[in-house]
Parts: sequence; C-alpha cells; structure tokens
Amino acid sequence: MKVLIKIGGTLLDTPESRRSIAGQVAGIAARGVETVVVHGGGKQMTRFLNERGVESRFVNGLRITTPEALDAVLKVFTGSVNHELVAALVAAGAAAVGISGIDASLTEAEQLDPQLGAVGRVVRSNPALLNLLVSNGYLPVVACVAGDRQGRIYNVNADQMAVACAAAFQANNLIFLTDVAGVLDAAGKPIPSLTVADCRRLIDAGVASGGMLAKLNAAAAAIAQGVGQVSIVPGGAARVIDRVLEQEAPGTRIVAAETRE
Repeated sequence: MKVLIKIGGTLLDTPESRRSIAGQVAGIAARGVETVVVHGGGKQMTRFLNERGVESRFVNGLRITTPEALDAVLKVFTGSVNHELVAALVAAGAAAVGISGIDASLTEAEQLDPQLGAVGRVVRSNPALLNLLVSNGYLPVVACVAGDRQGRIYNVNADQMAVACAAAFQANNLIFLTDVAGVLDAAGKPIPSLTVADCRRLIDAGVASGGMLAKLNAAAAAIAQGVGQVSIVPGGAARVIDRVLEQEAPGTRIVAAETRE
C-alpha cells in the first residue's frame, strides 16, 4: 500500500503535536506501508514575516510571494518547518529525509498569476526520487516549494503539492491531516463519506467554502489522477492515521462514485 500524508502547518506548530503525528507516521512506515509526507507551514510563515515587519497579503487564499517573501518561504518551509518535522520522525524511528519539489525536479511549476508573484502551479511531477527513497527504506518529507527548468523557484500551495506528489507516487490513499473535524454539512456536522459528485454539490450549494472548498477541489483532482481515496481528518484525533487505514477514522472519506460502498 502507498500512502501520502499531507500535514497542515498548524499541526506542526508545537513539539507535542509534531511528536504525536511523527510517531503515527513512523509506525505505519515501520509496518511496511510505503509512505510520503508533504507539509505546509503557513502559520509559521506568517509569524516569521510579522516578526520582521512584513505584512502577509493574500488573494483567493494564496499568499502574494514577493522576492522577500520567497526568501522567507525557503527559510521557513524548506528550513525550520521541514527540519523540525524530519527530526521528530527520526526520533520516532523513521529514516526521514527532508526534500522539496525542487529536488530532482520532483515537481515542476509555472507562475500561476503575475499578481501573486512567485506562486507556482505544478505542471508535471517526476516520482523517481520518491520511489528511489521509499524503495530503499527512507521516508521522504516534502516541503511545498517547486522549481522550473530555468532555475526559478515557486511557492506552491501545500494541498496542490500533495495532490501532485500523490498522483505521481500512485498513492492508494491521500490523507489530509487538518485542524478541523472533516467536511461539514449545512448543519455543521462532519460527513463520513462523499463521492466526487457529492463534493461538487456541496461546493455549488455554497456549503463548502474557503479552505474546505480548496480541499474538496484538491480531493477531486487527486481522484481524477488515479489516487484511490482521499481522507480529510482531524490530525489531533487519537491514532487517526491507523484509523484511516482501517477505514474507521473520524472526518471524511472521499472516493470516486463507482467505488463508493
């Protein structure tokens, strides 16, 4: 089984949370689950910029990435956040390796919109590095930074990076560990299971908006590219990764219509 786990930056903001998640990830890897991790770090990035008197500006949820902000992206995403998570995984017994989408052209990107600056959209993925590492017992930990063939560097939305890597890696399950209970219905209650068509209806009805709308779009894109299922689950729940693999997790499981149980 191949699993890609995307960890939201909020869940990595304290040593306790990092240790808990790292222990779970290391546990499934030790049992033979072929595992890749992609992580965010938006909260840490905003704090880093604020400490230096730089305002964070967003358009449609995407951070405007000026040259100054891109320098911070490299320091925070590929630096402190990535290495703190790798260290926690190593402490939990995993042979974790910190990389980014730039390494070995894992993900190649192009500029998404000039008004956003160095924000990229992934246009192709090459899983060779992931496969090489995983097949030799290593656990890749991917920071959401990509490049192009001209040497330009881009800040990439972590959900989109996770989808690109999961599709290239041919993951059976893409797990989004979040700080919410899952996909919520109009009454605010988590929905246990959805098809892609259900996701579209939630979006069209305005029930899913903001960050959850982005997650549902990412889930639909992943399934369209061959990922078996997508799970959007509360990262702080006990044994949540094991429970996803056992099909007993809290949160929401998203599948293609023809495979829905």
